[in-house]
Amino acid sequence: MTEHIGAASSPAEARAAIRAGEWTGITTGLCGGYVQANLAILPAALAGEFTDFCRANPRPLPLLEVTEPGVPDRLRTAPGADLRTDLPRYRVYRHGVLDTEPTSIESLWRDDFVAFLLGCSFSAEEALQSAGVRLRHLEAGTGVAMFRTSRRCEPAGRFHGPVVVSMRAIAEDQVERAHAVTAELPFAHGAPLHAGDPSVLGIADLAAPDWGDPMPVGPGDVPVFWACGVTPQAVLAEVRPEIAITHAPGHMFLTDLRVAELVSSSAS
Repeated sequence: MTEHIGAASSPAEARAAIRAGEWTGITTGLCGGYVQANLAILPAALAGEFTDFCRANPRPLPLLEVTEPGVPDRLRTAPGADLRTDLPRYRVYRHGVLDTEPTSIESLWRDDFVAFLLGCSFSAEEALQSAGVRLRHLEAGTGVAMFRTSRRCEPAGRFHGPVVVSMRAIAEDQVERAHAVTAELPFAHGAPLHAGDPSVLGIADLAAPDWGDPMPVGPGDVPVFWACGVTPQAVLAEVRPEIAITHAPGHMFLTDLRVAELVSSSAS
């Protein structure tokens, strides 16, 4: 990414850099104060059932926006953006199997595609830091660790599958504060699903995440697990639709929504 793009940049500036191919990395720490979003794109024949699935599972799948079929660029959450080009990296699944990881999906776009933008825990990280919660992965310049769990989503129509969580190592005396801060952010997965023993979630080894980067849990730290927007990718592996497109884990869509405004609207 060009040096002038960073935490203080506007989402429009960051999306322009991404569209120009100047940045294909993870988006953690970018555009502070703005909402980042997970992406899932499905054929219109599945869109209604997936909408029901999101509404049945608001913690892992907080729904921000659903597009009209075949329309990738008239977004309420980011006017002027284009979902075919404005994420750093995508994942294309065919019958539930990862096929490619392109930086543009213009050549793959179809008139029946419906896109879903889902809230992301990256949107909560600035609020956590402002509350004095130390986030070691940001200090290390890495992404979060993400794990497939033994918990199951509430099924809807053809959609079913495991809940995925993101893990952050939080100092023991800051866990309660992290819980309180994120509980106020339902659009960013809300409060943690669990803190402490990972085996409760069916996670065998914190050093071997299913997605993202491993994060050591040091002395005095507690592993804290939030529901994660990578959940659809685990679901797609079970449901196996003919084609589906998602963001690559950690490579989010930067919206023009401000975190503070959504907090205010949630509270009112």
